[in-house]
Amino acid sequence: MAERLIPTILQRLGQSGLDLDWYTGKRVLVTGGAGFIGSWLVEALVRLGADVYVADNLWRGTLGNLENEDGESWIPLSDHFFRADLREYSAALSTLLAARPHLVFHLADVVAGVDYVLANEPSFFRSNMLINSNTFKAIVEAGVPCLAYIGTACSYPKALQVQAGAAPLKEEQVYPADPESAYGWSKLMGEYEAQLLAANTSSQVGILRAHNAYGPRALLSTKRSQVIPSLIRKAIRYPEEDFVVWGSGRQARDFLFVGDLVDALLRLPLKGMSKGPIQISTGVETSVSEIASLIVELSGKDIPIAFDTAKPEGDAARSGDYSKAKRELGWDVTTPLREGLRLTYDWALQQITAGAVDLNE
Repeated sequence: MAERLIPTILQRLGQSGLDLDWYTGKRVLVTGGAGFIGSWLVEALVRLGADVYVADNLWRGTLGNLENEDGESWIPLSDHFFRADLREYSAALSTLLAARPHLVFHLADVVAGVDYVLANEPSFFRSNMLINSNTFKAIVEAGVPCLAYIGTACSYPKALQVQAGAAPLKEEQVYPADPESAYGWSKLMGEYEAQLLAANTSSQVGILRAHNAYGPRALLSTKRSQVIPSLIRKAIRYPEEDFVVWGSGRQARDFLFVGDLVDALLRLPLKGMSKGPIQISTGVETSVSEIASLIVELSGKDIPIAFDTAKPEGDAARSGDYSKAKRELGWDVTTPLREGLRLTYDWALQQITAGAVDLNE
């Protein structure tokens, strides 16, 4: 069940010999902390005894994501939550000065499904550049010792993402740079600026470059959801909503369960600072058509799968080599795709059945 996700991760980390006591009493700010990935990280940090602050503008995140199963918030919202638009420097600076963190996990960005991203590229690029630059400048102004930045596999050159079955990508292959989308460019520039911060200040910087994360708390909306939550929503609502796959279905990604990504994030300040970008992936390509078939199987319904080739499908194929993560962080993949999809499907079914999410936002 989803509520056991973080206790399971912490148990595994505790058995690995990591010094998890490092987090006890640390002031930690998570930007984007009410979102899909950030909220799981917040829960983990609170359970580890950190003093956790959250900055989020609630465009994708919700305060409900910060609640435990009893409906109580993991953090005191009155003075540890900042509804901040980090595109404004004043908001970034006031947040950093109020929180005075030892460590910032910078997860905040503007992201959505491929159709939404490609239809709004100038806005996505500008917003993410501002979010990153403002946050980094405020980190320097506030004298924050440690920054953990999360980048994306969308930053790899589009020419390296065209052939299914190609060798998994390595960190250094991100250059010469030529991402397919403005989103990929903006996140790559965030990596670069984070490295400039490390080279020119006393702050320690760690960088993860994550592949396509999925799992409970992913956005289920019809307008802004990404491929796995979108297909799960369609399967749950079928036949009220047609089960249509955007693109040919041949496009393939390296799908990473959110619990495994949170595991990597928690390792980063302990073992991955000042070591350059570290890729978090599974090393396995899975086509969207395969994902659709697995979701239909999980639904238990007789659902015909349709493909809309008029819709964009993004880069043709990619997976990542995570040997550096294994070497530097002691990290490994622990959640098989079928198990991760089942956990995500069960969570989404509960949310949709209970009317707990706005599917039309």
